[in-house]
Amino acid sequence: MSKNAMMIQNIKVGYKQVNQNDYISLTDMARFRNPDHTGQVIGNWLSTRYTTEFMGIWEVVNNPDFNVLEFEYIKNDSGSQSHTISVSQWIERTKAIGIVSSPGRYGGTYAHKDIAFEFATWLSAEFKYWIISEFQRLKASEQAHLEWSAKRELAKINYHIQTDAIKANLIVPTLTAVQKGFVYADEADLLNVVLFGKTAREWRNENPNAGGNIRDYATIHQLLVLANMESFNAVLITKQIPQAERMEELNNMARQQLRVLANVDNKFLLPKP
Repeated sequence: MSKNAMMIQNIKVGYKQVNQNDYISLTDMARFRNPDHTGQVIGNWLSTRYTTEFMGIWEVVNNPDFNVLEFEYIKNDSGSQSHTISVSQWIERTKAIGIVSSPGRYGGTYAHKDIAFEFATWLSAEFKYWIISEFQRLKASEQAHLEWSAKRELAKINYHIQTDAIKANLIVPTLTAVQKGFVYADEADLLNVVLFGKTAREWRNENPNAGGNIRDYATIHQLLVLANMESFNAVLITKQIPQAERMEELNNMARQQLRVLANVDNKFLLPKP
């Protein structure tokens, strides 16, 4: 289970994946109310009638193994002033999955984000606002990184399509290994010049302290167009189209696709009338 953290009103709040769902640390959130007695804060919230009913609804919808009969006993008892229930008791008695708890220094109580946001409501309306805003921002950032990585992998896969076309049509048996390497690099730089306006060497000279290569700093749109260019270039190579003509074809293709992708983004960014 991967664990991350966000800062909410000077409190570090962890979150992690549990069964492919986002769970947020109630233990960390409880420090907003009482940093020395987080377990008591969570227990007080869990023992309220409203929380009991909400938790029950969530489990019925999301947990086929939820013990509804035991839940009814707990809900009926939650109306009394003496009613208290701990996280471990709730999990054990109802077979709940919306909250998980583990002991130890790196343990604590985590809840599905739906439940964690309800806990935040009980803590403070302002705290809830900031935790939802920050969590959504972080998840959007993570999604953007995943999309970029996917496009980067696609470009790497399509690069092999291009190299196969080069090997079949541009590499002659008399070339040495070094000369063959120059042919592959030349075709790769053809796409770099078309898409980025410079060769890999030129970019490296301009960015001596940067890690990776020119393509590691491409945008998602550029990576998508690059993958398309590699496939198209392989087709042109197979057709024995001279490099100068291929460069012109690829340039037209790149400009058109980047313009289309930009227009698509603008369409979704423009406010609705």
